[in-house]
Amino acid sequence: MDARVFRRVQRYGWDAGSDAYDRSWVPQIERLTQRCVERAQLGAGERALDLATGTGVGAFAAAAAVGPSGSVTGIDVSARMVSLATARAQAMGACNVHFQRADMEATGGPDGGYHAVVCAFGLMFAASYAGAFAEIARVTAPGGRVSVCVWGQRAACGFADVFPIVGSHIEGDACPLFFSLGAPGALTGALWRAGLEVTAEERVPVTLAWPSADEACDALLEGGAVALAWKHFSPDVQAEVCATFLATLEPFRRGAGYDVPAEVLFATARKR
Repeated sequence: MDARVFRRVQRYGWDAGSDAYDRSWVPQIERLTQRCVERAQLGAGERALDLATGTGVGAFAAAAAVGPSGSVTGIDVSARMVSLATARAQAMGACNVHFQRADMEATGGPDGGYHAVVCAFGLMFAASYAGAFAEIARVTAPGGRVSVCVWGQRAACGFADVFPIVGSHIEGDACPLFFSLGAPGALTGALWRAGLEVTAEERVPVTLAWPSADEACDALLEGGAVALAWKHFSPDVQAEVCATFLATLEPFRRGAGYDVPAEVLFATARKR
C-alpha cells in the first residue's frame, strides 16, 4: 500500500477507535507502557518525545519523570487521540507536556532535540519502518536513550487470529506486518540499522484479561488496529466477525471472561 494511503487509513482508523481504545486497551497496557518509559531512564529537566502516544499514557509517565523543569512532546497520527490527550493534560494541570498530530516518520522535531525517545506499542503502525527508526535516531541527542516496545511473536499472542478473520471480509490483508517487529532480531536489527546502539532486549509474557465477551470484542475490534474496517461492516458482518473471533479465544475463557496470553518485546538503545 502507498505510504500516504497507509497513513490516511491509520489516521481515520484510530480516530474511529480512539474512545474504545481508551476504555478497553489503556487498562491493559498502561503498566507495560510505564515500564517502557522507565527503561528510558529519564531524569529531571530532560526533554523527551513519545511517539504514537495515543491518549498520552507514555507521555504522562515521561512528564512525571522529567518534572516541571523538563518537557515532553507526545505525537500521534490521530487527531482524535491528540484531542483526548490534550484534554487530559489540561484537566491534570500538566504544564510540561503537550501533544500534536504528526507522523512517526516526520515528527517535526529538531535534530538531536530530545534526550530520550520512547514508543510503546506504536512502531508496528509506521508506514515505513526504516523511516520511523531513522527519524527516532535523527531527533535523539548524541548519547541519548531510546526505549520501545512492540507485541512479540504472532504464535505467542492469543489475539492474533483477529487479523485474518477481519481480513476475510475486506480486500487485502488486515495489518499483515503487525507482528513483524516481534520476530527474532527484527526490532534490534531495525534500531542498529538506524545507527543506534542496542543496550538491552527482553521478551516478557503477559496476560490480557477481559471480563466479558463484549469487552474483548470492544478492545480487539472496535478499539484496535482493525477499527476502521469494523466501523464499515454491516451489523450482520460485525456479529459474524465477533462470534468467529470469540471462538478463537475459547481456550482462554475463564468463566464469563478471557485471560488471553501475549508477549511484549522491549528494547533500549543509545545514540552513538
